[in-house]
Amino acid sequence: MEGNRPIKKFRSGLIEAAIWLNTKQKDKEEISFKTVSISRGWKAKNEDKWRNEVINLRRNDLPKMILVLQKAQEE
Repeated sequence: MEGNRPIKKFRSGLIEAAIWLNTKQKDKEEISFKTVSISRGWKAKNEDKWRNEVINLRRNDLPKMILVLQKAQEE
């Protein structure tokens, strides 16, 4: 994910999801796959700069993340 740009972004407030296209070598063949970065931005009260938290997920992690977030919202 270094040096390239996401292929798509979605934003709601200070929460953003970015979809990245990645490649890797497997059995002498280059394969492509997507990952998702979820980020949350905030500005510290005593500082004049923005901070960012990021979690990187693979596509098969997304249903699990959605389930966990839905359960957290129910509480």
